[in-house]
Amino acid sequence: MTTAPELVKVRFALDQDEVGWPPVKSEGLWAASLGEDRFRVDNTPWFVRGIAADDVVEALAGSDGVLWATRRLEWAGRQTIRVVAHPDGPLNGDPAAARDLFVPLGLTGEIAPQYRMVALDVPPSTALAPVKALLVAGEEDGRWGFDEGCVSQEWMTL
Repeated sequence: MTTAPELVKVRFALDQDEVGWPPVKSEGLWAASLGEDRFRVDNTPWFVRGIAADDVVEALAGSDGVLWATRRLEWAGRQTIRVVAHPDGPLNGDPAAARDLFVPLGLTGEIAPQYRMVALDVPPSTALAPVKALLVAGEEDGRWGFDEGCVSQEWMTL
């Protein structure tokens, strides 16, 4: 029987736009130490761009001991799509209801209820066209808006 690796928080500095989005200046993601300043991300980010679950990042401890990510070293093939449920739309702003529509397509997601947002985790083996079609349809009918946090070239060509 193997034991799960101990997880630590790795912080990612974020750049806020002129309206203050994202609403935080950094995000902490759980990660497993691989040694030599390398960490495998263990959850789906809400705000960090260009990172997805299972990616390997470099992180260095600051003077206060906080681990700060410096760069992505390896892409694991997973993708991150953020969906924000519209409060006046058919889902009444419910991010869990939005997430549940993607479960049959093989996706999971981490919910940030205070932002009506779900960060969808797209595994490498996922058929991407149905996912993108559902995202676009939901945006068109007012269920949500979405953001491509970490996507592949294949996704971009759809």
